[in-house]
Amino acid sequence: MNWTLALPEIVLALSGLVILLAGVMQKRGQAFFSCTMMTLLALVVTGILVVLTPDGTGYGHVFVNDGFARFMKVLSLTGAALSLVLSVGYAREMEIDKFEFPVLIAFSTLGTMIMASSGNLMTLFVGLELSSLAIYILCAFARDRVTAAEAGLKYFVLGSLASGLLLYGISLAYGFGGTLEYAGLQQAVRGSAVLPAGLMVGIVFVLVGLCFKLSMVPFHMWTPDVYQGAPSSVTAYMAGAPKVAAFAVLLRVMAGPFGSMTPQWQLLIEVVSAASMLFGSLAAIPQVNIKRLMAYSSIGHMGYAMIGLAAGTAEGTRGTLVYLVTYLFMNVGAFAGIVAMRRKGHAVSRISDLAGLGRSDPGLALAMAVFMFSMAGAPPLAGFFGKLMVFYAAINAQLYGLAAIGIISSVIGAYYYVRVVKVMFFDAPAPALDRTPVSVSFVSVGMGLVTVFFIVALGPVATAAQAAAGALFR
Repeated sequence: MNWTLALPEIVLALSGLVILLAGVMQKRGQAFFSCTMMTLLALVVTGILVVLTPDGTGYGHVFVNDGFARFMKVLSLTGAALSLVLSVGYAREMEIDKFEFPVLIAFSTLGTMIMASSGNLMTLFVGLELSSLAIYILCAFARDRVTAAEAGLKYFVLGSLASGLLLYGISLAYGFGGTLEYAGLQQAVRGSAVLPAGLMVGIVFVLVGLCFKLSMVPFHMWTPDVYQGAPSSVTAYMAGAPKVAAFAVLLRVMAGPFGSMTPQWQLLIEVVSAASMLFGSLAAIPQVNIKRLMAYSSIGHMGYAMIGLAAGTAEGTRGTLVYLVTYLFMNVGAFAGIVAMRRKGHAVSRISDLAGLGRSDPGLALAMAVFMFSMAGAPPLAGFFGKLMVFYAAINAQLYGLAAIGIISSVIGAYYYVRVVKVMFFDAPAPALDRTPVSVSFVSVGMGLVTVFFIVALGPVATAAQAAAGALFR
């Protein structure tokens, strides 16, 4: 048992407990900032340990550390850290200035890391539930707001249903495969001349549970209400780290234990991907609330990322990983702009509230414009390269129809992204927004620079993604 393989997770778990005790011992109202800084430090230290931890399998083959796990863990930790920085500026106004907030972020991130390193279906489930339970609380953290309580309750009820479906799929896979380990399932599938129908049903249920976490069509119904009701910094976190972890599990499970069954599940992934892209693009058009627009946008983006999985190749997985990197940065940047949407101390979230932002706050308006154009896939911004790589992988895998649907969806989606830019720069000015805090400006400017100059980092990111994909397709 090589326990050092899980040293980053152990450090983060112990740090969370220490920070929780530190918060309890401080005076009410004074613990949030110090606990947030300690959590950020813990995330940074954990990230360094993730990079330094060697490859291997430990704890009785239930925990795997390889290039793929490291890639996804670094993404999850980055998303969590950026969300925490976003929360500092308006913590009191968003009613999240409690020391439990950063602790919950830390434990949720711990769950995402366990998911990325899962070598066993039960490890997958434990990591998923650890992450999800913390997010249920985070959604309803502003408990005096009805919309936040509604968001938390909806996500909890529907998330519990999805967890039950996932667990049922795991039980079927265990019943027909005889093991919960990925390596054992892979051998059972390859050694079977005729695949049992029960195993196929189990795979479908596992896919359903994970697609819910990714807000894929037709398991997306919770997304708009939860995105709108939860505090904006929580929404920024939900749209980043947990989805990266869910994709990590999906890629590892489908490429590993069930990789030899690609022809059996490929069509299902294609349908879900196409439906998510089209629905996300069309449903976002009539939205007047920026957070609901971002919810439908995220549904579409998960559809684009799913194209790489549908290809069923190392090249497709590399495309998905690069897409997730670009999505994480431009999504957090866009939510930095949404967090800054406050007028006279109160949050505003209608798209029309951005009218005239180009005159009152040209820096924030420029950053938001960069993120909108990047999400639309405009070159040479980050989003363009993410879409280019997944479309290229689909064409090489002869998925011409799926690539065509993706391109059409991108054209449709460009309308509502450009509409936000038009409102900011060309509509009659609305009353000016409040001054943006330094922490929010830092995230907005930083993510804007990453999005604009992503082409500089494309080579190293693509190389790291290729190495991560190679760990799955050995």
